[in-house]
Amino acid sequence: MRRLVITVCPRERGVVVLPVERGGRRRRLDAGAVAHSLRDLVVRGGYDAHVSVREGCAGGCVRMGPNVDVRIYPMSPHGAKPDTVAIDWKTYVYSLTSLDCLASVIEDNLYQSD
Repeated sequence: MRRLVITVCPRERGVVVLPVERGGRRRRLDAGAVAHSLRDLVVRGGYDAHVSVREGCAGGCVRMGPNVDVRIYPMSPHGAKPDTVAIDWKTYVYSLTSLDCLASVIEDNLYQSD
């Protein structure tokens, strides 16, 4: 498992329509709802030690969002300071609608092998 820092830009207008979880009903999500839903998924999934969600620039400021950026870090040994050099990243700039659900932002990035 890896460590993720997910950034959602709160300043971008626009909405995406997709389920929060696989098999769920489609919902209209603006940037605030995307961030809130991702935080809820982290808590419900027990990913607190592996995933954090923050607000900030995610790129793509020219067109309507919401846009999400994922920075992927290696897990540090227990008690060690977390590494701050990303080993990978993925952006969902103008592409959230291509996902089957919002939970994919976490699941597709957290479990990939390095």
